[in-house]
Amino acid sequence: MNHTQPTLRGRGTLTALAVAAGLLLSACGGTGEPNSATDKGGARDSRGEAPLPAPDQRRDGSGENGSGENGSREDDFREDDSREVAPAPDYLSTFALDVDTASYGYARRTLAEGRLPAPTTVRPEEFVNSFRQDYDRPDGDGFSVTVDGARTSEDDWSLVRVGLATREAGSRGERPPAALTFVLDISGSMAEPGRLDLAKKSLGVMTDRLRDDDSVALVTFSDEAETVLPMTRIGGHRDDVHDAIDDLRTEASTNLGAGVTTGYATAEDGLRRGATNRVVLVSDALANTGDTDADSILERIDGARRAHGITLFGVGVGSDYGDALMERLADRGDGHTVYVSTPDDAYDVFAEQLPRTIGLTARDAKAQVAFDPETVEEFTLVGYDNRKVADEDFRDDAVDGGEIGPGHTVTALYAVRTRPGASGHLATATVRWLDPDSRTPHEESAAVETGAVDGSRASASDRFRVTAVAAYFADALRGGTDRPRLPGAPSLTELTEEAEDLADDTGDRAVAQLADAIRQADALS
Repeated sequence: MNHTQPTLRGRGTLTALAVAAGLLLSACGGTGEPNSATDKGGARDSRGEAPLPAPDQRRDGSGENGSGENGSREDDFREDDSREVAPAPDYLSTFALDVDTASYGYARRTLAEGRLPAPTTVRPEEFVNSFRQDYDRPDGDGFSVTVDGARTSEDDWSLVRVGLATREAGSRGERPPAALTFVLDISGSMAEPGRLDLAKKSLGVMTDRLRDDDSVALVTFSDEAETVLPMTRIGGHRDDVHDAIDDLRTEASTNLGAGVTTGYATAEDGLRRGATNRVVLVSDALANTGDTDADSILERIDGARRAHGITLFGVGVGSDYGDALMERLADRGDGHTVYVSTPDDAYDVFAEQLPRTIGLTARDAKAQVAFDPETVEEFTLVGYDNRKVADEDFRDDAVDGGEIGPGHTVTALYAVRTRPGASGHLATATVRWLDPDSRTPHEESAAVETGAVDGSRASASDRFRVTAVAAYFADALRGGTDRPRLPGAPSLTELTEEAEDLADDTGDRAVAQLADAIRQADALS
């Protein structure tokens, strides 16, 4: 296949950002010669036929040009910083849902320490998904779909936001019981302040927040792994759990493979039918002894997911952090990752986020956005590089998607170039998921017209503007003078000022932290 990468014209240059390698819990075009999307006759595929219809017109899931901008599943974990803009005739974009935020958390940590994050650790979708959104919530299980947008400062280029939301997390009594296996890294590197000490305090707080009918197990690993506490009901044993946590001490090296193997064995031994069975891995993910082969560790996680439905929640810690490995572990375990470095971060993850979102709303959730070739000239998805799914696999429920719980939002941001003077239908976004209990498939869609993206970014809603600022910031950290920028990219100084104004307007502490991070990056660049 021909891989075409049309250049996003008119980008300003940015001083190349230096590479710095680095806490708790929380594309190709059609076959043959590529067609020009500006042909007056509209896009055609290699047989001269009309483009693929929108998702709601393709109920059988067939797709003859399924590779699209997505590539194969075998490329999921390939390091590739190139941004692909879809040429004709591919007007579909398909990806597995993802609520990871670790990349943004780790970037904040490195910037606060006076270092720029390595570009390979910057995943734009995790920046975008780190902030509260303003989407309507569905009344019941499943998703709501919101699509909106705004013009950039570049002619005919807009940012289009696709927002997916699940119902709000209910009270603790409304969810199923939980069986949580905490797999805790106690290697020597965890002695650094803000690692094991923070983990112990956070686990203690979470133990107090869990219900009597919840269960926890505790596995530790350094040179070897040990089950410190088998699966134990909280009711009547809360003090025993606290004692096990209080006795934790750091030891030697990081045998992550042993920790994962023992952790999943403990989770399987304590498996509870009808409960949410989850492994919570707390580590800096710097495997340096024992089985350090990522593929064998991933195979162990994948087997437990398929056989028992055990999902993984990865909590990254530490100034030196194995970001890529932790993300791969969470992706294979149908879970997600967070990164924590402060007591406030840890409290948010363990005392608020994790207990509220123990339940599962959707399994194998995927999204597909169909852009209208009559109005759209080209587009690019911001991030989701290793979450892309072949277009023809959107309705193949054997193909892995993302696991999403209550209270979550998922945002995908696109840069879209519309045809000059075009009006009418712009795109249709569809989300597909399986009921977590019956495995029955469901879909929800929403369409957007060109008129919805005609307003300027400055006049858009505050939450849309926060999304755009986060995306531009991530794009700058990943970029430099040798790669195209997102259309209408402001300077880091301008982004700082916009984020400060948004922090004042929203009163949102997270947006104020974003402004601080951009300011630090501006000074370092």
